[in-house]
Amino acid sequence: MELPNPVDYAIPGFVLLILAEMLVWRARDRRRYEPRDTLTSLALGLGSTVAGLLSGGLVFGMAMWVHQYRLFDIGYAWYWFAVAFVLDDLAYYVFHRSAHRVRWFWASHVIHHSSQHYNLSTALRQTWTGFFSAGFIFRLPLFLIGFPPAMVFFVAGLNLVYQFWIHTEAVGRMPAWFEGVMNTPSHHRVHHATNPRYLDKNYAGVFIVWDRLFGTFEPERDDEAIRYGIVKQLGSFNLLWAAFHEWVGIARDMWAAPGLRNKLGYLLMPPGWSHDGSRETSEMIKQRWAETRAEGQEQGELAWNRPTSSSSAAARAGARSPAG
Repeated sequence: MELPNPVDYAIPGFVLLILAEMLVWRARDRRRYEPRDTLTSLALGLGSTVAGLLSGGLVFGMAMWVHQYRLFDIGYAWYWFAVAFVLDDLAYYVFHRSAHRVRWFWASHVIHHSSQHYNLSTALRQTWTGFFSAGFIFRLPLFLIGFPPAMVFFVAGLNLVYQFWIHTEAVGRMPAWFEGVMNTPSHHRVHHATNPRYLDKNYAGVFIVWDRLFGTFEPERDDEAIRYGIVKQLGSFNLLWAAFHEWVGIARDMWAAPGLRNKLGYLLMPPGWSHDGSRETSEMIKQRWAETRAEGQEQGELAWNRPTSSSSAAARAGARSPAG
């Protein structure tokens, strides 16, 4: 069975909603959109689309190859679409969590987090190297179970369409019952935050219940303004640097690291890991922030300001700065 790509039909809606949000913020607060940042996001989105077209056939072929070893024959009844949608969202959660905890996957995913602005154009800020980093492997179990590849890619497209609208500050909190089950702008703002309290939280695609079940949920607080971006900000609107900066950082670190074990660590350990302890992972940042709060100090900003990326000389210099 051939199924359409939901994203193709949603693109006109994406454009209209971005324009509408621009008008809203033009009237309320023009700082919410930065022209160069928005153009970078749109260009990254276009490049991601081209990369997807170039690699889509290979991914589909791999899915079909795995599907021939399926455990069950699952048809196209409507209820199987519903089951596939839920399981695909769980697979997305596992992928998304891995993309923040394994630097190899983070090198592709970091692109989506590299904007210091949070608006609907940020949703289009997508990777060019998803196929190279092999993020598609997280959906392979669905094909092995027996879900037809066309069905899985269809529900994955629906998942992606849903996630578009949650990239906004124009929507506050939804009703409590909705916030309790679904991913919302409030929940996803937390995910894009660099505040220590919020780091590595709310990985959900559609259903926030996964974060609640697996201990990665954090609500948005009215008493703590969100800072967006990555811990060591990109600091550039250069398109190629935005697309590849973390891969450059990995290459530099592996080249300089002594021994195979350390070299592999820069691929497989969390972002910010270093063989000599000169940098901080998000867990280390969160721990240090918690300690400063427990001690009643007013230096929480210091913990947040340490880099988790080594993609530039400035980042490495910052990592060696005294902690105070």
